[in-house]
Amino acid sequence: MSDASVQVRNWLADQIRSRIVGSDPESKNAAIFETPGERWFSDDSPIRIVHSDAAIFVGGLRALLLQSLHPLAMAGVAQHSDYRTDPWGRLQRTAGFLATTTFGPADLAEQAVAVVKRVHERVVGFASDGRPYAANDPHLLHWVHLAETDSFLTTQQRYGHVRLTPEQADRYVEDAALVARKLGVVDPPTSVAMLRRQLAAFRPELRGTTEAREAARFLLLEPPIPIPARPAYLALAAAAVASLPAWTRWPLRLPFLPVSEKLLAAPVGTAVTQVIRWSMQRPE
Repeated sequence: MSDASVQVRNWLADQIRSRIVGSDPESKNAAIFETPGERWFSDDSPIRIVHSDAAIFVGGLRALLLQSLHPLAMAGVAQHSDYRTDPWGRLQRTAGFLATTTFGPADLAEQAVAVVKRVHERVVGFASDGRPYAANDPHLLHWVHLAETDSFLTTQQRYGHVRLTPEQADRYVEDAALVARKLGVVDPPTSVAMLRRQLAAFRPELRGTTEAREAARFLLLEPPIPIPARPAYLALAAAAVASLPAWTRWPLRLPFLPVSEKLLAAPVGTAVTQVIRWSMQRPE
C-alpha cells in the first residue's frame, strides 16, 4: 500500500473514531474487548456479526429517522437531547452501549444498562399535544428497540459484508431481545416474523411531527462534519433513506424515488460501507 493510501486510510479512521468512540479510544476498546470475563454473547453469535460490520453506520442513521416517527419518543429527544449542539455525544453514548453489551464482559454490560436506566429516569415531560412521556416507559422502550433491531438487520442484509441466513436473522433478533429485556422491554420479538408483526402494530401511533422533520433535516442535510468527509456522509445518508419503508417518507418529507434508489442509492450504500470497512482496518 502506498504512503498516500495509508495517510487517507488513517485520516478516515481517525475521523470515524473521534466521532463514534470519542476521546481515548484505546482505553475504551481495551476495557470492552480485552477485559477477561464471561460475555452475554459467543464469538459466533449473529449480534456480533451485525454490530461489528460497517453497515451498522447506515443502520444507526436509519434507526434515528425511524424512531423519530413516534411523537412521544421524538418529544423526549427534542426536549432532553442536545443533538444540535452536541450530535456526536449522543452517538458516542449509543455506540458505547452497543459495543459494551455486545462484546464486553457481563458485569460491564450490566453497568451500561444501569447507566441508561438512570439517565432515562430524568427524561420525562409532555409532548406538544399534551400527552405525558417517560423514557423508561416499557412501551416507548419497545418502539425504540424495534426501530433499532429492524434498522440494523435491514442494513446488514443490504450493505453488510456478510448476509445473514434466515436462521441467523432470527437468532439476531433473539440476541437483541436479551438486551431489550435488561432495559425493561416487555415481550420483545425473538424472530424476524415477530419483529415485523410488532412493527406493524405500532403503525397507528406513528406520524410526522415538526420535531421529527427538523431532526431529519439536521441529520441528512446539516451534518457537523469536515467538508472533505461530507460526500461520504451524504452517501451514507442516502443509503439510510433508501432502506426506509416507503410509508415513512412523506411523514418525514423525504423523497421516494424507487428507480433511482435501486440504481444509485443501493450501490452507493454498498460502496460507502466498503470504504468505512477499509478505513477501519488500519495497517500497522
